[in-house]
Amino acid sequence: MRTLDTSFAALADPTRRAIVARLAAGEATVMELAAPFAMSQPAVSRHIKVLEEAGLIVRRVEGSKRPCRLAEGAADDIWEWMTRFREALETNYRRLDALLADMDHDEEGK
Repeated sequence: MRTLDTSFAALADPTRRAIVARLAAGEATVMELAAPFAMSQPAVSRHIKVLEEAGLIVRRVEGSKRPCRLAEGAADDIWEWMTRFREALETNYRRLDALLADMDHDEEGK
């Protein structure tokens, strides 16, 4: 089950972020995903399993291969949260800018 916490937990690891970045370029097998890492194929498979359980990637069966790809809508909950977070920060920064401008104006008037 995909939740925001699960997505962020899965993406907290730099290896998993690198795997997701690679899959942004297109589908890849576990062996292709494992190639740039100095770790065993089973270790990479464990990272893939975490991403799959988080709903960020999907695998399909193609003979003995299991190509991976990004799941459709995988980042929707992340983008929604980030958008709300960015909007809240922008609101806070505008208020801070207005407060600082008022303080500056008050200092000039003295």
